[in-house]
Amino acid sequence: MKRIAMGAALGAILLSGCAVQQEASPASTVATGASAIGQTEAVSTAKRDTGATAITAGVPITDANRDKLQQVGAAVLFWSQQQRDQNFPHMEDQFPVHVVKAGDRVRPLPNGKALPVPAAETDAYIQSQNVAGLIVVQDGKVRLERYARGLTREGRWTSFSVAKSFTSTLAGAAIRDGFIRSVEEPVTKYIPDLSGSAYDGVTIAQLLTMTSGVKWNEDYTDPKSDVARMFSIAVPPGMDPSVAYMRTLPREAEPGTKWVYKTGETNLIGVLVGNAVKKPLATYLSETVWRRYGMERDAYWMIDPAGREVAGCCLSVSLRDYARMGQLALEGGAGVVPTGWFAEATRAHASTGRPGFGYGYQWWTYPEDRFGGQGIFGQSITVDPKSRTVIAMVSAWPKATGTDLSQARMAFLEKLFAAARQ
Repeated sequence: MKRIAMGAALGAILLSGCAVQQEASPASTVATGASAIGQTEAVSTAKRDTGATAITAGVPITDANRDKLQQVGAAVLFWSQQQRDQNFPHMEDQFPVHVVKAGDRVRPLPNGKALPVPAAETDAYIQSQNVAGLIVVQDGKVRLERYARGLTREGRWTSFSVAKSFTSTLAGAAIRDGFIRSVEEPVTKYIPDLSGSAYDGVTIAQLLTMTSGVKWNEDYTDPKSDVARMFSIAVPPGMDPSVAYMRTLPREAEPGTKWVYKTGETNLIGVLVGNAVKKPLATYLSETVWRRYGMERDAYWMIDPAGREVAGCCLSVSLRDYARMGQLALEGGAGVVPTGWFAEATRAHASTGRPGFGYGYQWWTYPEDRFGGQGIFGQSITVDPKSRTVIAMVSAWPKATGTDLSQARMAFLEKLFAAARQ
């Protein structure tokens, strides 16, 4: 039976679990940044001031759907293994989406020399960790590519919070394209409804690094947490639901001094970019990353009942295009973001409380100068600049997060990076 409950609650309730480290910690100084298918498609009613439209697909939004928002987080978090295997590659069968259209030019990923990793070892990891897709790209060439659990090269898989890294890239694209002047501008310039709130004086850079100083509880098991209550309040006419809640929060620290993982702030980044470019995020992602860089396949981006993309979550992307996203960041993003954007975005602006691990512009930073995006149930893009290697992996872990699962992934990634260095 097709589930039609959907909406913005997924971006807050469900995907809050993507944080590896959720405790608050002192933040480093924020720098000035880079500014110094078979699915029927239809034109969406989601518009900005320019009249830009998006292409919709998936489950249509109806009045009946809107009443079920609070059920979505729990529903997806507690899907059975069979449901995860069935739905993660076909989220558009469960939820409404906007289409991120690919262009005519595809950036090639030619085959390279096979990675010297025993096939049996790779098979064992894929089977034990419920991996659906694994690709290793070094110097722009594919050295290892494996599919399982019914996924194929032509298929897609949901990103969960890996989408945060895509959303932050759109902020960089908006600066390059002249819609935003600098990450040092105040958030309230682009989201006026936040004026008079704890976000007064907070910069775009501080929003990107989750160092706003605004108090937030990300515990998605606590029904009284902010992430659980985010879409439970009345929303003034014409105001975005995320903005309506975030503007009620108090400040607990000076901006730039404390890091706290806040899915709600990624939603604000999406609102900010959408307001600046006056286009749906999916349309702008198509115009910038997908078409300029040469992504291979259309992607899907889940939307809420208001027709806005859930900025912190839920892109459905092919495995090779996940790898291309890592390659774009590795290469510096010329033609998509300003010069130096990814150098700023993928360095540690804040400590997450674990030695060697930090947080950039919605990118996690790791030991050995690596960086990446990651989401619950085993989704990840991991980049090692030293060996010029990108590893993308999509999975259906048996639970959303777990130290055992994360440590196993880290150990396996280390073996793959070591093999790439040979």
